[in-house]
Amino acid sequence: MAETTSTYSEARIAERRQPSAMKAWFGRKSTVAFFMTLPLILLITVLVLYPAIYAVHLATLNKRMTAFVGFKNFTFLFTRETFWMVVQQSCIFALTAVFFKAVIGFIVAHLVHNVPNDKQRKWRGMLLIPWVIPPAMSTLAWLWLFDPSHSAFNWLLERMGMGPIPWIGDAAWARFSVILVNIWIGSPFFMIMYLAALKSVPEQLYEAAKIDGATWWQTMRFVTIPMMRNIIAITALFSTIVTFANFDIVRVLTRGDPLDKTHVFATWAFRVGIEGGDIPLGASVSLFMVPILTVAAIIILRDINRRGNEA
Repeated sequence: MAETTSTYSEARIAERRQPSAMKAWFGRKSTVAFFMTLPLILLITVLVLYPAIYAVHLATLNKRMTAFVGFKNFTFLFTRETFWMVVQQSCIFALTAVFFKAVIGFIVAHLVHNVPNDKQRKWRGMLLIPWVIPPAMSTLAWLWLFDPSHSAFNWLLERMGMGPIPWIGDAAWARFSVILVNIWIGSPFFMIMYLAALKSVPEQLYEAAKIDGATWWQTMRFVTIPMMRNIIAITALFSTIVTFANFDIVRVLTRGDPLDKTHVFATWAFRVGIEGGDIPLGASVSLFMVPILTVAAIIILRDINRRGNEA
């Protein structure tokens, strides 16, 4: 009897020592991580997911938002020549701007990387100024430089004996001006990302390439670029998304003119939905960015995943 009582007591003590299932669940690192990221998840849900779902809902309504019309807003857009012009302009704007931002950022990052460490902080701070200034504010400065009545650029060109340029009055020059401002604002972001990637490349790889007699171009091609490839791809994807959704530059600089030749998705959605009073149609325009950006994201992320598997 005493032996049975002792066994029972030992079992109770062991049971008390064992943590309950609830305590074990709360003690997991994954559970702690979930609760730490929960505020961010809720914030994304409120600020991103809900507006996206509401935009889909709006796109299925009529102009007065009183009746369900299904996909009629989308089919109406497909018949408008202006819509396809906006699609073309948005793609040209995004691809051209991202390409030149990447090239300029790559070159500047290498120049800064070769600067002595005690001077790099100063150069990084100065080169990041265009990126940290609010885009609307910096675009206003560019508008003053491009304005036909008192353009600083045209004043300089006239002093050099060259005629004035219609920076925002001609469709081709207006597109060039919009892309130029976007490159000026976005290049520092590429520079700082590429600079961080360069600093993560092991010096032993450069020393091994130098011992093997590799030229500057061979070192760049077989050491630097492969080590930076994932950062280049992620940065390009992020910048493509931001550039496609850009509103400030076009709105402040050209308002989509002349003759809607500089509109992108965001500005034309604003023109149609807010200024034109057709919010469902404007929502349909903005939603058309989703499949384009989704395809771009899938291509880039699959390429990154493939390289990771090969490594």
